[in-house]
Amino acid sequence: MCRHLAYLGPPVSLRSLLFDPPYSLVRQSWAPRDMRGGGTVNADGFGVGWYPGDGDPVRYRRAQPIWGDVTLPGLAEVTTAGAVLAAVRSATVGMPVQESAAAPFAEGRWLFSHNGVVRGWPDSVVSLAAALPVRDLLTLDAPTDSALLWALLRHRLRSGVDPAEAVAATVAEVEKAAPGSRLNLLLTDGRTVVASAAGHALSVRATPEAVLLASEPHDDEPGWRPVPTGQLVVATSTSVRTRALAGA
Repeated sequence: MCRHLAYLGPPVSLRSLLFDPPYSLVRQSWAPRDMRGGGTVNADGFGVGWYPGDGDPVRYRRAQPIWGDVTLPGLAEVTTAGAVLAAVRSATVGMPVQESAAAPFAEGRWLFSHNGVVRGWPDSVVSLAAALPVRDLLTLDAPTDSALLWALLRHRLRSGVDPAEAVAATVAEVEKAAPGSRLNLLLTDGRTVVASAAGHALSVRATPEAVLLASEPHDDEPGWRPVPTGQLVVATSTSVRTRALAGA
């Protein structure tokens, strides 16, 4: 399991998202409040992706615990962005701990993160992997369930499928092949965020000009709303729509 967040709104410092809140993503890496049986410490890497202006995103990823990285605090202090996706990782037993396995995964303007686990990995999803182009399998970011989920979702996006429908369809096919999987996905292009709540915690806080989606609230301020499992969220900086995953 992991912890992740996505922010859209006026530019803010990375520090204000990752370090400053009382239950910040950094704190969640060693003291999460709602892991739902998925471990307790998220020490197997981390990543932050942000959008500098209108360009493609920039990523900073490491295979070490986020609290042990000496460069990130200074980087977060001076870096501002209006669109951010960040995650800390708790690797499933048997999966490698390496930088390329840490979210966010990326292609073009897309950033992606997965909070959860694919049950029965890898045997349960062999048939899904076999349907992908061979080149996609040969160039997976890492031999992990999250990297395969990204390949499945990315294949739909490349085919022109609407992002919300691509997320919903990916969740549906993996859940059918691997029942009981936890499939909380985050996908953003810097303008819109699509998120699934499928077996794990997800909360959203929206203001008139910003939206924050996170595995768990990073403070006790009012406005946080839990997203029930089985729901899909499509958000911009000024709107949040929630509907059933099955009907996306």
